Amino acid sequence: QVQLVESGGGFLQAGGSLKLSCAASVPTFSAYYMAWFRQAPGKEREFVASISWTASRTDYAESVKDRFTISKDDAKNTVYLQMNTLKPDDTAVYYCAAHYVPPLSRKINYRPKKYDYWGQGTQVTVSS
Repeated sequence: QVQLVESGGGFLQAGGSLKLSCAASVPTFSAYYMAWFRQAPGKEREFVASISWTASRTDYAESVKDRFTISKDDAKNTVYLQMNTLKPDDTAVYYCAAHYVPPLSRKINYRPKKYDYWGQGTQVTVSS
């Protein structure tokens, strides 16, 4: 089973930057499709960004496009979310998620239909 631990959250002013990390305790990190989600008070959890097992494909929510960058380091079993030009509406608990991609499914057009594992979240608060 996969264990995910997020870190790097904090409090900062609008316009600032923050980098989140998600450490995954898995033997083959490169076999997982990784993603970041977030949930603000009173709102449903929403997709933020994802990265394929090969890191050859990334996807972003329109609200964070060109401001956030997802990346990963297979040597450290860690996925990152670099957040720039933060806005107050970016305030939320950010969650790391993972989806195991079976060997025969590892094709360039593959996209996960659901994420199997979730971290506990890290709080990001952006003031006006």
